[in-house]
Amino acid sequence: MHLAGGRKGAGIISAHHSTSSGPDSLDQLIDRAKAPVIVARADHPISRSEISGNALKVLYRLKDAGYQAFLVGGCVRDLLIGMHPKDFDVATNASPEEVRRLFRNSRLIGRRFRLAHVRFGQQIIEVATFRAAGAPMAPEPDLDGVTDESAEEADDDGLDRVHDDRGRLLRDNVYGTIDQDVWRRDFTCNALYYNIEDFSIWDYVGGTDDVRARTLRLIGDPETRYREDPVRMLRAVRFEAKLGFSLHESTRAPFETLAGLLEHIPPARLLDEFLKLFLAGFGERAFDLLQRHGLFKHLFPATAANLATETDGLAQRLIHAGLANTDRRVAEDRPVTPMFLFAVLLFGPVSAAAQRRFESGMHPGAAIADAVDEVVAVQNRRIGIPKRFSIPMRELLALQPRFHRREGRRALAFLSHPRFRAAYDFLLLRAEAGVEDPEIARWWTEIQELPQDAQLQRIGADSAEGGQADGPPRRRRRRRGGRGRKAPAAET
Repeated sequence: MHLAGGRKGAGIISAHHSTSSGPDSLDQLIDRAKAPVIVARADHPISRSEISGNALKVLYRLKDAGYQAFLVGGCVRDLLIGMHPKDFDVATNASPEEVRRLFRNSRLIGRRFRLAHVRFGQQIIEVATFRAAGAPMAPEPDLDGVTDESAEEADDDGLDRVHDDRGRLLRDNVYGTIDQDVWRRDFTCNALYYNIEDFSIWDYVGGTDDVRARTLRLIGDPETRYREDPVRMLRAVRFEAKLGFSLHESTRAPFETLAGLLEHIPPARLLDEFLKLFLAGFGERAFDLLQRHGLFKHLFPATAANLATETDGLAQRLIHAGLANTDRRVAEDRPVTPMFLFAVLLFGPVSAAAQRRFESGMHPGAAIADAVDEVVAVQNRRIGIPKRFSIPMRELLALQPRFHRREGRRALAFLSHPRFRAAYDFLLLRAEAGVEDPEIARWWTEIQELPQDAQLQRIGADSAEGGQADGPPRRRRRRRGGRGRKAPAAET
């Protein structure tokens, strides 16, 4: 990839800039790189035919209205390495309100970052206004996923940039120029701007070199950037897993001392990062990297403690089997659910908590359900698990002991349970990982494939209608109050 000259009237800077050598101020970094390297259209592989038609509509309308308009971030990076971006994000010098006036199909969202979402049917093009310079450097919006729309109105308190006492940025709505905006991006490979004016790429920080080298390098002082937004550590791992890039040593080194900052991130935001890490087709590799970098224990402390103390490695094998299975389903474009992955990741601590209840004489199903509630209550302090996931997960795990009862009509009745399929899939996974007897999994697989008569014969049930498989029929209990008891009169 040949790097062409800079903008007309601007000097040419080297193709690689020092972006993380020390705790330089933002003004010092800008002074060293007042102009970008311009990669001309002839010198890069990005074609408009690979760009979403809706993203092009946004870019051209902004340009025709007299504004600067660039594709930015992950979509440019992915196009450079031959991947097909899922999302296309736009950066402009138009304010959010000006974008709103240009696009009737847009809405303004976000308190932390004021953004415009331009909707075309199911596709959303995210449009962000260039942000201004000023120390400390602020985190960028997540350019590899649509920003949460749950907070639509900005707080009207007159404060545009707010930090907490740990240096984490809470709000950043100070607008500026592209020359300032670039320093608010997180990684050099995400700080590349595709200019719709002449189809060139603007590179202020050596991102094209790092894309070629498949290296993840933070812009600015890594410790400062992580303190401003600790989730950047998870983003680094996500890109490492997704892209196959390597972390630059300066990017990886602060993990050991700063990983604990993740414990102060709102659980709802960590849930969003969990979904991006584990439901995008590279979950197994992401799990290994989170463990290698010492981050997993700050997301799933109970699971990490269980893995550290287990002697047979069964929980570790179950997690790998579950994540590999989810990755295959994503690759095959089949549905996946966070509920199933939470069951996989929390199975170890749930089993340990349930065992204590078994030993006290509690019924297996009730013991597991109670154990799930205990573990989820602790887990919610780190990653918030919505009830739409935790309740079916509790049912799935509480049903596992029923697979050991294979006689009588109750076994056949289990086949029609609304959670049977999910519980059965989890049984297969446990058998694959060596956590459950494979013979039990085989029996339940075979029974589903038999016709009803053969099913009855297999379980040894009495084929007579209403018969019982286990012993003589039980006497029907009489209704309380006797046969002639009248129903209470309706209230008037």
